[in-house]
Amino acid sequence: MRWLSPHVACVDDTCAVYVIRTDEGYVTVDFGAGRALDEAANLGQLTDVLMTHYHRDQGQGLPSAVAEHARVWVPETERALFDAVDSHWQRREVYLDYNMRQDRFSLLEPIPVAGVLRDYGVSTFHGQRVEVVPTPGHTTGSVSLLAAIDGRRIAFTGDLIAGPGQVWSLAATQWTYNSGEGLVATVLSLLDLKARRPDILLPSHGDPIIDVNTAIDLTVERLAELMRLRGQNPRLFQFHAEPYIQLTPHLLWNRTSIAYGYVLLSASGKALLFDFGYDFVPGPTIAAGSDRASRRPWLYTLPALKAQFGVTGIDAMVPTHFHDDHVAGANLLREVEGAQVWAAESFAPILERPANYNLPCLWFDPIPVDRVLPIGKPIRWQEYEFTLHPLPGHTHHAVGISLEVDGRRVLIAGDQYHGEGGRFLNYVYHNGFEPSDYRQSAALYRRLAPDLVLLGHTPPTPIQPDLFDYLEAQGEAVERLHAALLPEAAQGLGPDGFAATIQPYQVETGVDETVPLHVTVRNPHLTPATVDLHLATPADWLVAEELIHLDLAASATTTVLFHVTPTTPGVRQRVAVDVTVQGQPLGQQAEALITVRDR
Repeated sequence: MRWLSPHVACVDDTCAVYVIRTDEGYVTVDFGAGRALDEAANLGQLTDVLMTHYHRDQGQGLPSAVAEHARVWVPETERALFDAVDSHWQRREVYLDYNMRQDRFSLLEPIPVAGVLRDYGVSTFHGQRVEVVPTPGHTTGSVSLLAAIDGRRIAFTGDLIAGPGQVWSLAATQWTYNSGEGLVATVLSLLDLKARRPDILLPSHGDPIIDVNTAIDLTVERLAELMRLRGQNPRLFQFHAEPYIQLTPHLLWNRTSIAYGYVLLSASGKALLFDFGYDFVPGPTIAAGSDRASRRPWLYTLPALKAQFGVTGIDAMVPTHFHDDHVAGANLLREVEGAQVWAAESFAPILERPANYNLPCLWFDPIPVDRVLPIGKPIRWQEYEFTLHPLPGHTHHAVGISLEVDGRRVLIAGDQYHGEGGRFLNYVYHNGFEPSDYRQSAALYRRLAPDLVLLGHTPPTPIQPDLFDYLEAQGEAVERLHAALLPEAAQGLGPDGFAATIQPYQVETGVDETVPLHVTVRNPHLTPATVDLHLATPADWLVAEELIHLDLAASATTTVLFHVTPTTPGVRQRVAVDVTVQGQPLGQQAEALITVRDR
């Protein structure tokens, strides 16, 4: 054990393990194979282990720390790769593997986690204050830890940097097949860390770095050259310097996120955001995979927003729809900036209770909605008014947002259209698409007659004179083609081709605890019909309603309630509703996933 200052030492292990002496014993940053337990034994009790990321060289010895009753704290984004790593190993692609993230360099067995290190959060361990800084690059969820110790501002940087001009692994920066998103993320993280003015960097592999600025600048320079050879994000430094483009004096476009966001500026210095997903993404795509550790929002561009446009606070974020690339940063905005979430009444329940729904692109966590916004009624914010309009198409649960800014009529339309000029239809059947949706949205465009349409994945472009006629023709064409391509019996089914749904879709309960399931069923016929519903469950489960018989009007939809009591524990056990219409069996049309805890 090498002492770096009176209260900080380093133990050389499978990685550099940093020991922080406290009045209660000692805390480590990372843990390696566990040598610190022997090397630092004279310091007393190991109380806490703070992990910068999930790789085995950082934490393969964690079971021995847990055995000593130490509390383990992990990056919030990567928690599942510590205490739920069994699930990761069971589902991780092996064949046809195009996921290049080094998430198979994770722990072999799960360990209990005492808590998480929240991005931008501050935690105190026996009087020692530690600031958590998101620094993706080596992994998507990596953090650096900033602490003032012995008169110096110390940054424990994990594997973000190894030395002046060096990183520990370039292979780890390849987050997708044949790409290098982690190179871009490393540059962004290093520039952010430099702006925080640490006095010394303590890397997981490498010697302490005293000349911080020189080390970071050289590393950024070399990474930038490598990125140029790959053609990786050629506009990075331009976007870093100017993430926001001024569309009008009081309306900004955030061009750095995978789904564009927009900012309305008030004369008071307050800002209102429309959509806020992952903020600054390191490439045209985000990391491979869809596990929690692959999806990490951050607030990278907010310092520039405040500095360049005089923003003093963010009042709220208003999403156009519920998809993760438009809302992933909502909870982080609330925790760090105090911003509220204002959401349309048509999809606020999806944000607040995502597990209830079988829909694409749901964010992992519930997003509390502070203000539920009505459809079709003007909403006042500062000196502006905006109105939400139904905008089904890309998803049934979406709105267009109209407002006037600096004398221009603006429509924020989410992902309804895409491509050059916003002229191509962008529908997803499982989102609840109906063939008539684009005829309706074309009519909305024509009625509102915006000067500027702002989309989620298409840069803002001036409205062309023929746009409204063109969209109207597109809407009529897609409706006509669906009528021609689908037989009448299929046209009557739900928007994604099924006659029923079950809510909640995901349930966690206990053995012998009764679960209510709401089944919504649609009569696919253009005439009245009888509908019979039967619930299929695992063997020996109890269902209170053996059969529900309905008489439904033509094309009518209704919801009924089943009560099921699980008798066997298990993860994601399947329950389905079997539908028969007018004597014709349609089969098991919808399912729900029920995880049952043992007694």
